[in-house]
Amino acid sequence: MEQTQQQQDTSLHFLDYWRVIRSRKEVILAVTLLVVLTGTAYTFTLPRIYRAQTLILVRDDALDVDVFERQFANPYNPYYLRTQFEIIQSRPILLQVIDSLNLIDRWSQPKSGEEGGEKISREDALVRLQRSLRVEQARDTSLIAIKVFREDPREAAEIANEIARVYRDQRLKAKRDELRRGLEAMQEELEKQREIVQAAEQKLERLRKELGVALLTRGQRADKIRLQQLEADRIAARVDMLSRKARLEQLEGLSGEELVDAAAYIVNDPEIAAIRRQLVDFDVQLRLLLENLGENHPDVRRLRAGREELAKKMERALAGLQRGLRAEYEVSLARYEALENELEKARAADIAAEGDRFLPFDRAERELELQRTILEALEARFRQENIKLDIPRTQVEIVEPAEPPPANRPVSPNFLLNIVLSVVIGLTAGVGLAYFIEYLDTSVKTVDDVERYLGVPVIGVIPQKVRPLIEEGPDSPYAEAYRMLRTNLIFANKGATGGAFTVTSGGSGEGKSTTLFNLAYVCATIGDKVLIVDSDLRRPVQHTILGMPNRFGLTNVLMRDVPIEAIKPVASVPNLHFLPSGKLPRSSVGVLNPQRVRELIRNLKTRYDYIFFDSPPLVGVSDASILASETDGVLLVVQYRKYPRVISLRAKRMIENVGGKIIGVVLNNINVMRDDYYYYYHSYYSSYYYRPEEGRALPAGRESGTVS
Repeated sequence: MEQTQQQQDTSLHFLDYWRVIRSRKEVILAVTLLVVLTGTAYTFTLPRIYRAQTLILVRDDALDVDVFERQFANPYNPYYLRTQFEIIQSRPILLQVIDSLNLIDRWSQPKSGEEGGEKISREDALVRLQRSLRVEQARDTSLIAIKVFREDPREAAEIANEIARVYRDQRLKAKRDELRRGLEAMQEELEKQREIVQAAEQKLERLRKELGVALLTRGQRADKIRLQQLEADRIAARVDMLSRKARLEQLEGLSGEELVDAAAYIVNDPEIAAIRRQLVDFDVQLRLLLENLGENHPDVRRLRAGREELAKKMERALAGLQRGLRAEYEVSLARYEALENELEKARAADIAAEGDRFLPFDRAERELELQRTILEALEARFRQENIKLDIPRTQVEIVEPAEPPPANRPVSPNFLLNIVLSVVIGLTAGVGLAYFIEYLDTSVKTVDDVERYLGVPVIGVIPQKVRPLIEEGPDSPYAEAYRMLRTNLIFANKGATGGAFTVTSGGSGEGKSTTLFNLAYVCATIGDKVLIVDSDLRRPVQHTILGMPNRFGLTNVLMRDVPIEAIKPVASVPNLHFLPSGKLPRSSVGVLNPQRVRELIRNLKTRYDYIFFDSPPLVGVSDASILASETDGVLLVVQYRKYPRVISLRAKRMIENVGGKIIGVVLNNINVMRDDYYYYYHSYYSSYYYRPEEGRALPAGRESGTVS
């Protein structure tokens, strides 16, 4: 339940803001119109600015052709393009553009009354160019857009293209200058290195002569070569000795036919091979003869004798072969041992001489080789960089040169945008001013204001521009508001009908006289006998509403100049009677005597149902206080948004101070078209209770409800 109530309060809160806007719409519209007109006029006075754009592609430093080795792309650097932005807008670039395009002379403004013009300074031209320049990056690319804003479209395009060209040339020139400086430094280092190599060569030659080192070729000593040769000979002799030993051991381990068969392959001796073939032939012939002849046959015996002789010859050949292989092995072994001894002596001699003669020489030789290597690397790099210097490189490519924009397409001022901004700013300023005025305005605006600050119920809500009902008749759409006022008056008076009431207000001009007359008119049309007493002696109004004379009236009755029968009926309105104020005497002191007023009211109550006194305003006039204290009740009329709340609060306290009874407040002159709350309220009873086709409002018996 509490949550629902909070939601309702919030809705009303926002509705109050909307009511402020509706009630102050003239202020809002006036401020908006003023701002829009000012913004539009200012926009038309602005010069037309055109934009020209040059699109360039920015790359890292790289050659157009891979000459020596393949070039790899550098890793992504998030600060690279940002650095190029600043370089493009840097002072050297822009100053060169100013000089190359002669912008100082072109931008110089002639003085009034003089033929010539005074040139602007270089700094002023630089500032003007910086203000005209915008550099942006195409998203997720290496493209940079150079944008120039000028009043002359051709000049804008010319400056944009010149900035791109100067930036490209300066970047290429900077790289080439960097390479040249590097080559010059490298040339100096190369000359120093050559001197170092020459000094190392001279030192090495001096040591060679002093130590007696024999060199066969560059970097090779004779003793080292001899030692290497001995090592090679020793290895060869050992291999030969081992191979001969292996063949000898193989032959000595065989006998009989195995020795005969293996000797032919191990030694490869042609004589042994020939004897072996002859033995095979004898064996074949002997086998053939034995198939037909016996063992003792002469041919068989002859073949056997020949074979035995050949076998003995083979034995002698194999024995000689073994002796020869052993002799060769022993010779090879002796040669190997001799070379081994010679090598050991050479090594010992080399080790002995290494520390004395060759160690300083070797150090000098290694130092020379190192310096020669450095020199060769420097010479190679120097030649490479010289070649790279002449190879073209494209660090900046103009992808899209600037073209002069069309004369009918300026980028500034943006008329539509400026007007929209003017409308937005105007509405914002107007709404802000409306809320500020509303903050300063302490007048009564709503029924809640009355009940919150005065603590008095509102028994009537009267719309704006209501005229006396005698002019419009009882069928007026505004008559229902007064019928509701009469009903609420009865309920506020605890159901008692009739009585004498004072209708007053805190200040003048709040509509109390019209409210009183229309209330009396409605009561009379319903059937009540009503008397209107115009007790505003200084500014009477009621007689002008009724069109009746004001020669005699209340002042005469109170002064007993005329009897009470001076009251006149209103011919056009049955049951309605009127007592004018009469002429105010020269000495007005004591006219509204409380006792006389009390007697008059007592007398009038016996004749009329309702007596309504049109009282002057409470603040500043004492007559209203006398009437408020003597009548049955007081209707306090408060005009919507007219006086500060303190005026109505002061009026209420004055009534209470004199003992008067406030029946309720009538909120008058409400602009129902501004305030949606009162608009729906007024529309409801106007459309529901008032029927033009029926020609009149519903009877009084159908009235119900009270206004809170």
